[in-house]
Amino acid sequence: MSNNSKSRRALGRLIPRLIVGGYFVGHGVQKQFGVAGGHGLEGTGAYFETLGLKPGKLNAQLAAGGELAGGSLLVAGLFPMFAGVPLIAAMITAARTVHLEHGPWLQEGGFEYNAVLIAAVMAIIDANGGDAGAFKALVALVGGAVASTVVIEAGKRQ
Repeated sequence: MSNNSKSRRALGRLIPRLIVGGYFVGHGVQKQFGVAGGHGLEGTGAYFETLGLKPGKLNAQLAAGGELAGGSLLVAGLFPMFAGVPLIAAMITAARTVHLEHGPWLQEGGFEYNAVLIAAVMAIIDANGGDAGAFKALVALVGGAVASTVVIEAGKRQ
């Protein structure tokens, strides 16, 4: 493989990591600090309570931390499978608690955006995961689904 081909491949892996990871960091900052149009831990926690994600403030902190850490790791290109688990968990939880009942399409309030972000995170894991990339992407998906289920079920017991 030529150096030019390697450079293009590296760039093709970097750009999605920067965009997807960067937006997750932004969402985490909104939840954590209430900047850039976010509601901070208090506002996000109160909203989470209405979704049944109790205790709301703790779940807001976990979501913010997961998005900040996972997004930062994606941007840096470090531990993509571990970075993906909290990001996928956040998107599955959002889909299950808010968007699923509205169907697939975003303009109807559906889960389209969540599904695309899950697919993007999985593609980034696959592209940056070496020979086992596809397996690592599936592990992150399963891990995210399990984490989402734990959070939702724990909220029902509060």
